[in-house]
Order: sequence, then C-alpha cells, then structure tokens
Amino acid sequence: MPVQTIHTVKGKPFLKWAGGKTQLLPTLDYFLPKDFHRQEEITYIEPFVGGGAMLFYMIQRYANIKKVVINDINLHLVKTYLTIKEQPFSLIERLTNIQEEYRKFSNEDDKKDFYLNIRDRFNNGNLDDIEEAANMIFLNRTCFNGLYRENSKGFFNVPFGKYANPTICDHDLIIADSKLLQNAIILHGDFSETSKYREGYTFYYLDPPYRPLDATSSFNSYVKENFNDNEQIRLKDFFQSLSGEGCYTLLSNSDGKGRNEEDVFLDNLYKDFYIDRVNAKRAINANASKRGVLTELLIRNYKETKGFDLDLFNN
Repeated sequence: MPVQTIHTVKGKPFLKWAGGKTQLLPTLDYFLPKDFHRQEEITYIEPFVGGGAMLFYMIQRYANIKKVVINDINLHLVKTYLTIKEQPFSLIERLTNIQEEYRKFSNEDDKKDFYLNIRDRFNNGNLDDIEEAANMIFLNRTCFNGLYRENSKGFFNVPFGKYANPTICDHDLIIADSKLLQNAIILHGDFSETSKYREGYTFYYLDPPYRPLDATSSFNSYVKENFNDNEQIRLKDFFQSLSGEGCYTLLSNSDGKGRNEEDVFLDNLYKDFYIDRVNAKRAINANASKRGVLTELLIRNYKETKGFDLDLFNN
C-alpha cells in the first residue's frame, strides 16, 4: 500500500489533550498581531505546548516563522515529541506491534488487562524513549475520554476507555508531524526558561493549565505539580517581563467571571493588558453536562490584531 506524504496529510496533534485549541484556531489567528504575516522572520515560542494544535497550525500557515521553540513540564510528553522528531519510523514500528497485539483481543476484559499492563509499565519507568512514546500514544488512544492526568505521585491514572476499534498507529500523521518538527527546539522545564530563546521579532503563545472555574472543575493535573494561583501570578509576572523585552505575547485562560460574576481574579491580574472573551467548545470533561460552549479569556500585550484574512483561510 502506498504511503501518503505530508502533501496529502497535514500535521496536527498526535494526542488528544485537555484544553486543546483545534476548535479555537481561527479565533487565535484573528488575534495575532496586526503585522504578523508581514514580518520576514519570526521566532515562535510555546512554553506550554500540550497537544500542539496551535504549534502545527502556525508552522504550516506561516512560512515566515523561522525559529520554533516548544516546551512543556510534562517529561513524558516532551520525550514523545522528541521521538516523533528524531525516530518516527522506529516509533511507527513499535506502535504497529502494539496495535496488532491489542486488536487480537475480542473480549473487552482482555483489552482492559492489556491496557492496565501497558499503564503499569509506563508508570514504572525504565523504558527506552521509543517504548515510552509508544506507550503514551497507546494510552492516550485507549484511555477514558482521551485524557492525560497524573496523580500526586506522578503516575498516569486514567482508567480504560472501552473504545471499539481505536487507531493506535497513525503512520501518515507521525511522518507529517516529524517533518514539521525537524527545525523545532524541544525543551523540558519551567516556562520561564524559554525567555533565553527569544530572537528578533518574537511571538509567544501561552496556554497554561487553566485556572479552575469551580471546585468541581479543578482539573489541571497534567503533571503532579499543581498549577495554583501562585503559579498564575508568577506566569503574569513572566507575561509582563516579556512585554518589557519587546515580545508579542498572547495568552489563553479560563473565564472565571463567565461562571461567577465575582470571580475577577484573572481580570484584575491582567488589568494592564488587553482582555477579550471568546467562545470555546470543550469536549473533555468527565461530566457530560459540563461539556459544550464556554467563554475563555484571550489576553495580549499589543493593541492592534490581524483580524480575519479571508485569503489565508481560503488557501
């Protein structure tokens, strides 16, 4: 069977990720700096890359992005990005083997046992980078609701998802993403460490773990470390420092005021910057009644935005 190429398969997230930005991409494009597409060379930095929807969109949409830096605090995720970049064919081989073994099971209990075994191996560590990346992708494709979550010990603890026939190895997507990542600098660490990579016209997109809207929606456990209000304040200070360094910066976060008029924590925190409320569809939530359209905050340190460019969206 002939293999599709990057010309027929577009790069996109290889994982389903809570807070993913796929549905919001046209809106995010609208709020880019006004002169973004007119710059000759842009440095693009994402300190909380997550599933990478914005990353893959931007580097395919804008040829003037010449330097790409991505970072995440989740080491499993960073290793998976690096493996896709550097060893895509070895990863495909490992994933294909896992997929074939998984699909041999006709009984759901057997599939669940296989899933739990992979999850235990993933959490126990001592895996080579290819197996770790393959296990992460397998777990993401077969776990409940495609959710990544860690407990306080740093162990992935999402239960089995009971999907009938999930695609575990998407060969063409891995190759497409690998090609797009070839020139990317991929980092693991604190978001603040990315500032040393700014160069020339630098654009930052900040998509941190969202501030919980209430006690029952407090999911931000992408890693064992909690991204609490103190971290939100530290991020605001980083946002402000980037502004002082001349970086164009756009940040996404939850809209507490949309749920509770008295929750103005983020409004007050970023009162010196430009704040817009936008609609965002959310599909990942354990409670189905809480999925759907919510408002989110987009915060920027520049006044004029690019707005909709129909030529860009029609190409």
